[in-house]
Amino acid sequence: MSSLAENLQAVRERIDAAARAAGRDPSSVRLLAVSKTWPAEDVRALAALGQRHFAENRVQELTGKALALADDPGADALRWHLVGQLQRNKAAAVVRLGATVHSVDRASLVEALSRAADRTERRVGVYVQVDLGGPEGRLGSRGGAVPADVPALADVVAAAPGLRLLGLMAVAPRGEEPGPAFARLAALTARVQADHPAAVETSAGMSGDLEAAVAAGATVVRVGTALFGSRPLTSGPGE
Repeated sequence: MSSLAENLQAVRERIDAAARAAGRDPSSVRLLAVSKTWPAEDVRALAALGQRHFAENRVQELTGKALALADDPGADALRWHLVGQLQRNKAAAVVRLGATVHSVDRASLVEALSRAADRTERRVGVYVQVDLGGPEGRLGSRGGAVPADVPALADVVAAAPGLRLLGLMAVAPRGEEPGPAFARLAALTARVQADHPAAVETSAGMSGDLEAAVAAGATVVRVGTALFGSRPLTSGPGE
């Protein structure tokens, strides 16, 4: 069985190779370790190896692991992210933690995050999640806003007090090659960036398709399985 150190090295090598193949600087792609269902001690071990960005699918697990690692010597350098769907009544907990939210898909959630950010005087980084569809163009399979609605939703985020529009996030559809879907995401990213030049980030790509995402311009890849191993359930926007 591979160690966490070996897995981390292998994933970093994949990212570097994918970036070079795309004519990009490897430092332009950040690894986000998705530690959902894995214990806090595994996060601590990866942090000791230099990994700084960690993500969870659920708010309770996110806050629990952040608390568990609060005593870590490198805790101040850790950056937390939520990649799963977020309910409005849990927005405040994510904001208090200072986590980046990758799954904003509706204006009502923008409002909840903005209110919480205003109360805590925080600036919250936000990605608008895009539904890239599925086989035969069906939407709704992996979450996110309909592509036609994304520019307007990005406008709402950019105008919301306390929020910072980082860019777009998406999960490749099940049942089709990821390349064309990520190309659609890249085109939509360019459209949003035309109105919001600071929204330069694209969160896309997981353990099985990070190369295709990097080729399409992803700046953040969300990797879980390739780092931590297989899970009993592997659904969600970071595997």
